[in-house]
Parts: sequence; structure tokens; C-alpha cells
Amino acid sequence: MFKLFKTILKAGEATTKYPFAPFPVSPGFRGKPELDPTQCISCGACTIACPANALSMGTDAQAGTRTWELFLGRCIFCGRCEEVCPTHALALTPEFELAVGRREDLFQRATFKLEPCAECGQPFASHKEVDYALALLVQSGLPAEEAEAQRTHLATCPACKRKQNLADPSKVALGPYINKGML
Repeated sequence: MFKLFKTILKAGEATTKYPFAPFPVSPGFRGKPELDPTQCISCGACTIACPANALSMGTDAQAGTRTWELFLGRCIFCGRCEEVCPTHALALTPEFELAVGRREDLFQRATFKLEPCAECGQPFASHKEVDYALALLVQSGLPAEEAEAQRTHLATCPACKRKQNLADPSKVALGPYINKGML
């Protein structure tokens, strides 16, 4: 009998103390995604990359806001959102205990203020997103003064950019092309 107790003491513990002590997770464990709203530029790359459609982004043009939302009930913890985030605002944490009493507690939301278009005034992109694009221009080697001169172009919505790039039809001479049969 004493020999058996001696063998048991040598073997040590076979189980963990969970849930009374935290369960150790391996490095690189993919748990609950967490958003750092101070880092996020609300570009929407994570919502496009999410295969489970757990991430969504909605824009309220009247209020001039964009809302990012994560529904943990759909998340498959694949890590795609973390991989595609250009500012590393999303990270998978080691937290894995996600049981809640109400369905509403499975949602995470963050709201971002949108910058109005320099031409028409309609909100279209967050101020942080425009600043991020300017920072990328500076990082690529463009002098800071020249990059700042591009702010109005970057702060213009796609519809206004299309209007600016369309040529005035009264100034376009199509006659030579029509006579040559090119059109």
C-alpha cells in the first residue's frame, strides 16, 4: 500500500486545477478577437476578409459615423481579421471563456466619426484613414509638404473624383477620330 502512495506522489498531478486556477494556453492560441479603437482606421479590410461574416461595418451618412461590429456567436477564430488589419488594431487574445447570459453580450461595437468630402460635404471616410494614407505616402519617400498637399485629393469621395476626372464634353474634339473610323 505504501509503495502505491509513493508511486502516486512521484507521478505528480495528472489534471489541471481549472476552473479554480487559470488554464494555461499555448503560445499562438487564437481566442477572442479584441479591437483597439484607437488604432483602427475603419477601412473595412477585416470585414471583407472574415469568412464567417462575424464582422460587419455600417455607415450612417446622416450622423456622419461608421460602426464596426463583431458578433462572437459567428466567429470561428481563424485569425484572418488580425492578418489583414493594416494598423494591427485587431488581435486574437488568449481569452477563450465566452459564455454569456444574454445574446447582446456577444456583440462588440465601435463607432468612428467620418470626415466630409472636400467637394460635396458628404461623409465618406474616417479622418484617421486619410491620415494613414498620408503617412503611407511619406513613408514611401514623398516629402511631407507634398504629401500634405495631397490631403484635399485624399479627402474627396469617389463620386466627386469621378466628376473631376471626366473631361468637359464641349472641349473634347471627337471629329478626327470619327472620320478615321476609330470610334
